[in-house]
Amino acid sequence: MSPAATKAKKVSSTAKKEVNDKSKEFEEFEKLLTDSAKRTRELFSTAYSQAVMDEQASQRVKLTTKIHDEYDGVRKLPDALIKQQNEAKKNATRRAAGPAALAKKTTMEEATEDADTEMADSSVQQLINSIPEKSDTGSAQAGTVALRSNNPFPDIPDISGGSLVRRAQARAIKPVWHAPWKLMRVISGHLGWVRSVTVEPGNKWFATGAGDRTIKIWDLASGTLKLSLTGHISTVRGLAVSSRHPYLFSCGEDKMVKCWDLEQNKVIRHYHGHLSGVYSLSLHPTLDLLVTAGRDATARVWDMRTKHCVHVLTGHTSTVADVKCQEADPQVITGSMDSTIRLWDLAAGKTMSTLTHHKKSVRALALHPTEFGFASGSADNIKGWKCPEGTFMHNFEGNNSIINTLALNQDGVLFSGGDNGQMAFHDWRSGHRFQSVETTVQPGSLDAEAGIFASTFDHTGSRLITCEADKTIKIWKEDEDATEDSYPLDWRPTIKRRRY
Repeated sequence: MSPAATKAKKVSSTAKKEVNDKSKEFEEFEKLLTDSAKRTRELFSTAYSQAVMDEQASQRVKLTTKIHDEYDGVRKLPDALIKQQNEAKKNATRRAAGPAALAKKTTMEEATEDADTEMADSSVQQLINSIPEKSDTGSAQAGTVALRSNNPFPDIPDISGGSLVRRAQARAIKPVWHAPWKLMRVISGHLGWVRSVTVEPGNKWFATGAGDRTIKIWDLASGTLKLSLTGHISTVRGLAVSSRHPYLFSCGEDKMVKCWDLEQNKVIRHYHGHLSGVYSLSLHPTLDLLVTAGRDATARVWDMRTKHCVHVLTGHTSTVADVKCQEADPQVITGSMDSTIRLWDLAAGKTMSTLTHHKKSVRALALHPTEFGFASGSADNIKGWKCPEGTFMHNFEGNNSIINTLALNQDGVLFSGGDNGQMAFHDWRSGHRFQSVETTVQPGSLDAEAGIFASTFDHTGSRLITCEADKTIKIWKEDEDATEDSYPLDWRPTIKRRRY
């Protein structure tokens, strides 16, 4: 055999040996990988999950881990607390069921068993109850399971806070499109700041009161002056026209509350009792009652005919800036500069509830004409509320001024007027601000005289009347040429919402 053939044979045998060695290494690596996977599966799959888990199994794994990791020491309540909860459940069942149904359940065990049955209806609660306890828990923690996903008994505090329940995702409410508002008419005639306005029920004329101590009545269609009433000796701060009598009521910083007969155009009644300036008044829609409020931190309820003070609503610690009346409870709502809103029981003359969400003075209130709710305005925020409990709904975005006045129409447009002339229009349902403009001061006025003190919509909701610091009255209307294409809705959904 030649040397070249011998060399080729040696190279071939060496290559075969290397291939065999590599295949053996690969087989050993595969065996190690398989053994590791088997050990991993044996360690974890039997205790916690399967190879493929459905949503319920995944939820169960999550709850199991969280319970054993964070709540294992408090899964069982102390015996004293268990006994207290059982007593409370029994009392709640007794009140809900009545004497007849209570006669069928005479023992505490039966009442507790029914309560636990109701609690177990939730799917999440069933998952919680199905999770086994650790073996070293012992009998010292025996008792009722403390982790609850819901609470059917409102009298018993829910200690879990729902922390184990998967919460629903927050969804932003899409606002309704509204046409933008534009200036229609400017009316001059007062010699001082225009501080109050009201529209008569027939929607033919409106009245304004100003710092020149006069009340002027204007034609709503043409804006011409019809009548001037004199009698106050200080700024007129509040006006209201009765829908059932030919009466106009006015109040001012001279502590006076007057009733004007519009057939004779003179004062026929005075209501004496306020110790300081009267800043706001409101007529009850169905009863012959007048409610006034002012700087003496009280709201007074007057019998319209006898001039008798029916109630003195006390509780505020600072000036009551605005008061509203409605037919159903709460029939009287007051907003004060002590940054609180009070809902009053008119029959008892006492506070039903106090809303303390605002951080600064509440200067303006507005009732919704069709829904059972109202809005409140402050320098920190504008907030929407739901009656009768005064449940907070949401904030109205974009407020950056002291809010002096609010107005709300039946189309769901909320207007807010600021101390710096800032005007904002919001969608009532979503709180979205769809228009923001600054009022134009009268030529010859200072820029500092751009404040808006009072506002109201007419009874059709198509005209907005604002009373301003430049001694003018401005009437606004919707732009009839605007469409959703020419004035698109500038809204971006977000879950970032300030709740309080």
